[in-house]
Amino acid sequence: MGKEKSKSGPLARRPDNSAFKQQRLPAWSPMLTASTVLPFFYLLALICMLLGVWLLLTVQRTQEIKVRDSRLQGNLPRERQRKDLSDPSDPKDLFYLSSLENFHQNLRRYMDSRDDGQMVGRKRSLKSPSSYCKPFDFDANGVPIAPCGAVANSMFNDSFLLTYYTINGPSVVPLLRKGLTWYTDKNIKYRNPKADNQTLAEVFEGTTQPSFWQKPVYRLDPFDPSNNGFINEDLIVWMREAAFPNFKKLYGILYRANKPYTNGLPAGNYSATISYNFPVQYFRGRKELVLTTVSWFGGQNHFLPIAYLVTSSLILLTAVVLTGVWWKFGKDGKNMAE
Repeated sequence: MGKEKSKSGPLARRPDNSAFKQQRLPAWSPMLTASTVLPFFYLLALICMLLGVWLLLTVQRTQEIKVRDSRLQGNLPRERQRKDLSDPSDPKDLFYLSSLENFHQNLRRYMDSRDDGQMVGRKRSLKSPSSYCKPFDFDANGVPIAPCGAVANSMFNDSFLLTYYTINGPSVVPLLRKGLTWYTDKNIKYRNPKADNQTLAEVFEGTTQPSFWQKPVYRLDPFDPSNNGFINEDLIVWMREAAFPNFKKLYGILYRANKPYTNGLPAGNYSATISYNFPVQYFRGRKELVLTTVSWFGGQNHFLPIAYLVTSSLILLTAVVLTGVWWKFGKDGKNMAE
């Protein structure tokens, strides 16, 4: 039998002499010329411009009315403002949004100041809040706070009431206060502690409400017992922190089951009553009640349409500059560097 030669040294690390391992596979290398690049720039500018105009027209079809609470001192219990509303052209949902300006929910220390163990209904966390909640974990008497933390403590608690004036007198516009949250938030991230044949008030016995709250967590919604505790929708909406200091939170949706609201708000005279509970003068903020319709694109947000139009303008400007350079230096085929 012959002896097999064993590879050693540099030869042992050499790849096989194949097209794949030696990178001899056929490949296409594009030749970037003015005739191929410039049309691409113009086409891309046109596409961005069409998208921007389309989104801008879509946003403009939404209707939005802002009722600004301009007071910086909360001495009065409520504020009324009269508005004339126009009838929408087709049936639309109307959303109530609470808007805050100059309120920074995106600070790391603020966002960490919560106890997710409490929020998923762990009884151990209910009586022993996380240290992340400090100094909003226990009150002055050493009683645990539920829910604890700065996020829950600063929960927005103004309330809004819209009144419609007709020849038959004023009537309150019906409002849905449920269905405001993400499904995962309502059914997974936030759960009440197991009752074990106890009432919700008994489950939270031995805890106290956050210092800035007017009601305990088990009585946040006096009209709907199923909307209390950690699954209260106002609480869940607030606990999802905003990324920017100016933001809007969903407060309610127009109830369109009964006339005259089946096609949205009818044209007429309305007053907005704002119960002032959330002071903004301490952080130099402002707040508004926003009434808005939505489209498939969402509410009245001009950021993306403007971004597309600005991008289209920049691409078009670049294409024009490149066309001018090519026309002056490269059209006759000479090297532009010469």
